[in-house]
Amino acid sequence: MTYFNQQTKLVDYDRSRDSSHPSELLIVEGDSASRAVQRLRDPAFQAVLPMQGKPMNAVKASETRVKRNPWYIALVDALGVDWDASSLESLRYDRVILVFDPDADGIHCGALLLMFLDQYLSPLLAANRVSLVKPPLFEITATGYTDSVYAFSEEHLKRIVASLEEKEIECKHKRYRGLASLGDQTLIETCLDPDCRTAHLLQRKDAEAARSLFGGS
Repeated sequence: MTYFNQQTKLVDYDRSRDSSHPSELLIVEGDSASRAVQRLRDPAFQAVLPMQGKPMNAVKASETRVKRNPWYIALVDALGVDWDASSLESLRYDRVILVFDPDADGIHCGALLLMFLDQYLSPLLAANRVSLVKPPLFEITATGYTDSVYAFSEEHLKRIVASLEEKEIECKHKRYRGLASLGDQTLIETCLDPDCRTAHLLQRKDAEAARSLFGGS
């Protein structure tokens, strides 16, 4: 049975059920995204934890402040590890999946969380347990075609539109406003289904890149 933890807003997966997929903790941005993901996730192996606002910059803040931060406390509690994650034997999930909105705020949230993981839970990164799933930013439809094409950035959209225009194919596009604005099938295929989505493994070099962009030594 899944359960709802009022303190952490963690919705766990049903540990009594068997699944061919490794268990996942899906970290999403806000309650609206959390509700959409909860409704469509596979409860046999996928848990959901919503982030409440932008996380604290764990590199710039003192260790005392970080360890008193309610959301970081909730995350560490959900994972089931100690603050340094020196042992992963108690880790409650096989992998952690970050799924944030495909906009500037979502990118910033992902970078801040990645810096926290690198600063305090680096064994998770070293063990290849953390991945990022990028939702599409645009949906492109073309005259004469039933299937949509997804673009994951402004530049990606420009390339797709230019390619279609070269072939004299009329097209139009719409911009998504976050996970909750994706259609059910789109959310499942691009973010939730391990057999369809693209998950980018996050490592130390990604955390270093986040530090260089968003501050911290």
